[in-house]
Amino acid sequence: MSIQERIAGLNWAGISNGMDSKGYVLVKNVLTAEECDDLTAEYTNDQLYRKTIIMEHHQYGLGEYKYFKYPLPALIQQLRESVYPQLAPIANGWMQYLNKEQRFPDTLDELLQHCHEHDQLRPTPLILQYTQGGYNAMHQDLYGEVFFPMQLVFILDEPGRDYEGGEFILMEQKPRAQSRAIVLKPSKGDMLLFTTSYRPAKGSMGYHKVNMKHGVGEVIAGKRRSMGVIFHDAK
Repeated sequence: MSIQERIAGLNWAGISNGMDSKGYVLVKNVLTAEECDDLTAEYTNDQLYRKTIIMEHHQYGLGEYKYFKYPLPALIQQLRESVYPQLAPIANGWMQYLNKEQRFPDTLDELLQHCHEHDQLRPTPLILQYTQGGYNAMHQDLYGEVFFPMQLVFILDEPGRDYEGGEFILMEQKPRAQSRAIVLKPSKGDMLLFTTSYRPAKGSMGYHKVNMKHGVGEVIAGKRRSMGVIFHDAK
């Protein structure tokens, strides 16, 4: 099946419920092993990227990542275009839960037009690489005034075979409560959907906002690569 068919065939009702209740959902085997290998094989092709970040230079962690430039590789463009319309209704539900007036458009093109009106013109999909000792500090991927509240990551190597450690970590910061760490270990080709900044949580007085950050635990051995798909553009 094409990537568009695979995305359309996912259990989006279940994904919506999971995003509402937890702020993240892990979906198994969305990309094929060949698609993952094709992405990692192009890691050294500088023609594909607009910028390389050495993480330790900015105290972001230890490793590096590269932002793709427009036009995006076909697979990433198709993922961005096909997943966004499925997530927009979930995001708009979140805005209603939190009594926010903001609403997100139905299509990615409309979201990007809104970004460009706010001088956010640079693509944000990226590929990340960590070797032994590498990690990513807890953070949020906010690149300007306009941001979409959900994003994706795909693991491109197999844990336990290609690398050890390197768990994906979400940190939930509830008001007036201790923070909670959620530790996940997706497999090669899995898609992890998660909140960019916050999610709604229902309490005794209705819904409130729970802030969340994400990062990557230390890689103990091997090489760990992943691809992030962020829907809003950057300044």
